[in-house]
Amino acid sequence: MQKLIIDGKKVLSGSINISGSKNSALPILAATILNSHTTIKNIPCVNDIMTMLNLLKFIGLKYKLSKNKNMVEVKNHNKNINTVAPYKLVKTMRAGVLVLGPLISKYKKAKVSLPGGCAIGTRPVDLHLFALKKLGAKIKIKNGYIFASAKSGLKGAKFKFPSISVGATENAILAAAQAKGVTIIDNCAIEPEIIDLISFLKKLGTRIKVNKRKITIEKSITEKKISHKIICDRIELGTYLIGGALAAKNLKLKNVEPLVIRKEINILKKMGVNMNIGENFIEVFKSKKIKKINVTTSPYPGFPTDLQAQIMILMTQAKGLSKIKECIFENRFMHVPELKRMGAKIEIRNNTAFIQGPSLLTGAEVMATDLRASVSLVLAALIADKRTKINRIYHLDRGYQDLEKKLINCKAKIKRV
Repeated sequence: MQKLIIDGKKVLSGSINISGSKNSALPILAATILNSHTTIKNIPCVNDIMTMLNLLKFIGLKYKLSKNKNMVEVKNHNKNINTVAPYKLVKTMRAGVLVLGPLISKYKKAKVSLPGGCAIGTRPVDLHLFALKKLGAKIKIKNGYIFASAKSGLKGAKFKFPSISVGATENAILAAAQAKGVTIIDNCAIEPEIIDLISFLKKLGTRIKVNKRKITIEKSITEKKISHKIICDRIELGTYLIGGALAAKNLKLKNVEPLVIRKEINILKKMGVNMNIGENFIEVFKSKKIKKINVTTSPYPGFPTDLQAQIMILMTQAKGLSKIKECIFENRFMHVPELKRMGAKIEIRNNTAFIQGPSLLTGAEVMATDLRASVSLVLAALIADKRTKINRIYHLDRGYQDLEKKLINCKAKIKRV
């Protein structure tokens, strides 16, 4: 099994092109089931994207990647669509469940394996199924699979999610895109990735309005040849911003949209991080004096749970006691024991982490437990004294394109073995 070996205390400098958003590309790839000919630009070349493309191929779609693998052409001209998403393709990627909505919407039936992904909590699909039932689908779960059917097609409905869920919002939108009549959904997630999905569906003619957390959808899909560019990955951007604040003389992040991480930028500024923000770039510099702060994760536009592990590394270098309250997932502090092996002073009480800084981190052999936890260990290793070995880095490959290459180009000493 591959691992990363990182020698710490190297000063970073240079530039990094931020990749397209994985969390935007995945639901949009699922949405290509609804169309006949789609070109998607600025996709990240990560394992989850390849898994989704292989899932679409299994269903019966055809795809062609560009030579540099940042653009894909997807065609759906197959009259014999296989409306099944098997366990072998869904087990490593939670987003596989997103084909459920478009399959039942367009083909009136679907059999989709219960999803996998990072082990950061229960993350049930209850809300996905709640939405589909409201739209008229009949659902049963048997042998680890979701069986969904709507013999007369889905019908528009008005309902409210009992709690906010990104994946359930996406599946509901995808299902409603070909439902008869008007669908009005309240208490929706409104992440930038969902707005990107809506922008894509509008190109197909779907009439969609967003009013705060209420989304109104009216079927008007016309299959046609369309092209769409994926937004930048705000989590990758936030990750490298924190990396720059920890270890960079001058790190320029390009191909970005600063507005999508306004909350994160404001928090980093409060912590004393020095940045120069342009229209499509952000320069970040190592901060000599990091200030303590309290952060609570919450749905967008709040602070994202996907940056919780990364900002914790910055907190280990702040003077005083910082706190992180995790309000999205109940099991997302699995990186803490590994950080403590490196010398971090962190205590967990219920869903809150207390981080005492500044701490001198030292290299150690550690183990990645999920996608974002794994990259937090990389950030810790960059500033640690001596060498760090990070095991189980397959998590990283699910969501970060060319991570070691990007860091090596900025003078980090890192290698994969």
